[in-house]
Amino acid sequence: MSKVKYYYDSDTLSYRKIERKKTRTVKYMSLFILASAIFAFLFVFIASQYIESPREKGLKHELQNAQFQLELLNKKMDETETVLANIADRDNNIYRLYFEANPIPDEQRKAGFGGINRYKNLEGFDNSKLIIQSHKRLDQLQKQLVVQSKSLDEITKLAEEKEKLLTAIPAIQPVNNEDLTRMASGYGIRTDPFTKARKMHWGMDFTAPRGTPIYATGDGVVIRADNGSAGYGNHVRIDHGYGYISLYAHMYKYNVKKNQRVKRGDIIGFVGSTGRSEAPHLHYEIFKDEQRINPLNFYYGSLSAEEFNKLLEHASLENQSLD
Repeated sequence: MSKVKYYYDSDTLSYRKIERKKTRTVKYMSLFILASAIFAFLFVFIASQYIESPREKGLKHELQNAQFQLELLNKKMDETETVLANIADRDNNIYRLYFEANPIPDEQRKAGFGGINRYKNLEGFDNSKLIIQSHKRLDQLQKQLVVQSKSLDEITKLAEEKEKLLTAIPAIQPVNNEDLTRMASGYGIRTDPFTKARKMHWGMDFTAPRGTPIYATGDGVVIRADNGSAGYGNHVRIDHGYGYISLYAHMYKYNVKKNQRVKRGDIIGFVGSTGRSEAPHLHYEIFKDEQRINPLNFYYGSLSAEEFNKLLEHASLENQSLD
């Protein structure tokens, strides 16, 4: 119970009870509430600046972890870029060079993205710069991978085509060395056995006994197996593709027929002396884009260096041909 307070009234010479006015009470209460509110606000403000709540601590930890993961991602992208650069270097300077394809310029491999701002939605955050940088690098890496993937697809096709070319090119001797009597005449100016005139001999003559196997020198399709070409007698022509055709003349008999597909090393016929021929032998020619070329340059697939040098020596002799 609050104490009752009095004051001395000099007019009445008596003590009178002090009565508190209601307006003053309201005023005091208002000032108290205002002061309390100001104090509470200041307390909360100061606490918010210097004291972290559990939720803030959790969010701060998550933010630090996210930043760490982004930095880790950027380091991994550094490693990926190094590996990709190494692959691109080998692609340009080994694979594409070997298969005679133009290298892909760096401007094409590392080109950026034009047009509108692709990363506008990532702006306005505390770590926007780091996030945007990571997204840019990821997009560039993705584009470089797409370019490299397409390049490797192209290299695969070129490799397949190169393999077909290597198996198609006439690359072996059409008669085995052990079956040869001798290499009678090479490509060049030779003496005609019938007219004794000097004239161009467009192929190579391999002397061998009648019935010696003759081998296809490359993969291809038989386009002729007949005796309808003047001077060649029974002969076979094989279209190897890529502009190459091989011709085998003066056969005793055929072992293939027209439109038949053959592989390098298949027996296509046997040595004879049909047509314009002086003795049993194989007359062998190679055409490239409808032009006769020296077959001597196409024996890398079956002869050693010593055997090739010996063949070169015999082929260079300006002797008499057999057809």
